[in-house]
Amino acid sequence: MPALRDLVAEELSTPVDPRVGAMAEAIASKYGPASKAVLFYGSCLRQSRLEGLMLDFYLVVSSYREAYGKSWLASANRLIPPNVFYFEHDGLVAKYAVLSEADFYRLNGPETRNVSVWARFAQPSRLAWAANDDARTAAAQAISRAAPTLLAAAGQKSGEDPLNWWRRAFELTYSAELRAERKGRSSSVVDADRERYERFSGPVIAAIPALMSEPSSWFRRRAEGKMLSIIRLAKASFTFAGGADYIAWKINRHAGTDIQLKPWQRRWPLLAAISLLPQLLRSGAVR
Repeated sequence: MPALRDLVAEELSTPVDPRVGAMAEAIASKYGPASKAVLFYGSCLRQSRLEGLMLDFYLVVSSYREAYGKSWLASANRLIPPNVFYFEHDGLVAKYAVLSEADFYRLNGPETRNVSVWARFAQPSRLAWAANDDARTAAAQAISRAAPTLLAAAGQKSGEDPLNWWRRAFELTYSAELRAERKGRSSSVVDADRERYERFSGPVIAAIPALMSEPSSWFRRRAEGKMLSIIRLAKASFTFAGGADYIAWKINRHAGTDIQLKPWQRRWPLLAAISLLPQLLRSGAVR
């Protein structure tokens, strides 16, 4: 049975669409020597037509000070990681989140109750750009921690087969964030790539340390996770150009709604998010 690190490294090295690689390189170039790796993830991995979609990236940097200098963005990224930015390149659009190497490693592991990073990187991702071999190795090392953290946090039920364990674990993570997703989305993540999750199951389960074998309290995760989602939305209103339009697009795409923003909501994205939240919660568009 291959080691989990080998499986992750192989998956990360899978070639990406040349347009994705070009965008990743352009994102990295904005931060110069601070850039270490750009990871491509999310539903766009399975798409051949990228026009009209919002591509998802994580940029890993050496440190926030080196990435931003003395800007307030360094403190914001350190206190409430990650910072999220809008990006356009060669006719495509994307958002990218910025994490330091230290935070990327930490947030992929059991040190944090917040699910945001390890839930995403327990799923497939691609290393679309890397500064050097050391950066590739560091990315694989960090991401190898994500899936064991996910399954360990959920805990395995008696008689539960591995694929159902994955499905239930993702369902729990979806409940711990404000997510604009249809019901069943957590299962479709697994069912869309069953062979991958079957192949990863043995090595992932073998990598779960004994101290992580008991399920954690998801009540606390949910409370903290949803509050952190709101705080991150507020922060993104200052860093993300067109943030209100992106939020509306994301909700409409995943929840099947038809939100149309008013001019004042585009001018004041934070107030727009606050004003929309009660309606979205009542309708079930955001959970």
